[in-house]
Amino acid sequence: MNYPATTDHQFAAPAAPAPSFVGQGTAVEQSRAVAEVQAAVIVARQFPRSENQAIRKMQTAFAQHNLAVRSFFRFRRGTSQVSGETIQFAKELARCWTNIHYGVHELRRDDAAGESEMQAWAWDLETNERASTTFIVPHTRWTKDSGGTRLEDPRDVYENNSNNGARRLREMIFSVLPDWFREQAKSIATHTVENGQGDKPLAQRTAECINHFEGLGVTVEQLEENRSGRKSEKWTNLDLGQLQIIAESIRRGEVTVDEEFPQQRVTVREIEQQHRETPGQQPTPQPEQQAPADEGTRQWPAARKPGSAATP
Repeated sequence: MNYPATTDHQFAAPAAPAPSFVGQGTAVEQSRAVAEVQAAVIVARQFPRSENQAIRKMQTAFAQHNLAVRSFFRFRRGTSQVSGETIQFAKELARCWTNIHYGVHELRRDDAAGESEMQAWAWDLETNERASTTFIVPHTRWTKDSGGTRLEDPRDVYENNSNNGARRLREMIFSVLPDWFREQAKSIATHTVENGQGDKPLAQRTAECINHFEGLGVTVEQLEENRSGRKSEKWTNLDLGQLQIIAESIRRGEVTVDEEFPQQRVTVREIEQQHRETPGQQPTPQPEQQAPADEGTRQWPAARKPGSAATP
């Protein structure tokens, strides 16, 4: 049996739908983006990274105290502590490693539904390793006291999207970086935080730390309680470094002062002790309790005395 001749185009998949009209500005932007990516890949292949030079740049960067303090965050979640590396830490690692592109895009914003669809990505141009994630950000601010609050101001929505995008971007950058490079940078930054600023005595940095937190409404007693009850005179460089990390987390809005330093609650025992120690304080009168009468002196009704006959 003879079958009719066929051509390849008869079985080709249908073309993807495309807009019927593309403006000149859109076409220019598309061409520019394609050319920019191609140029970045070509430059990365022509000038590959030197791992030895990347390590030296990383060691120099995280030996700086200001950067080391901004490299970590810490906040409370329930009864536990959550800590890790910040987006500043990840971006500095990407700069030292070189030939890495990264970014966050807002793909779609739905004001009626109160959410935004976003994408975070990181791309190693040399190894062609790319990591990306797409996620939904609700236009809501959550607090422990009032719960969820709908965001209406465009500036609040932008800041909320930026904060959520930064956390995803940090993980995407870490995905394309070598683990050993990240761990070395973390160790150097931790050592820098613990040793503190070498040009200032420990006592001076302790006083500056206390003054900074007093400006936030935190007392010395609250700081000492945060440091496991150790007096400020016995604080070490590690204590000051961790307090500086907390201060940076408060500044970035990752944690509030009340969450990190909860107010001390007054117990009933302390109130009673205060009343006893206050001069001239009269004790609160207690209601008198009448003791039960003795069995021998108890008054029985005449008709119901024990051993007597009942009156008819």
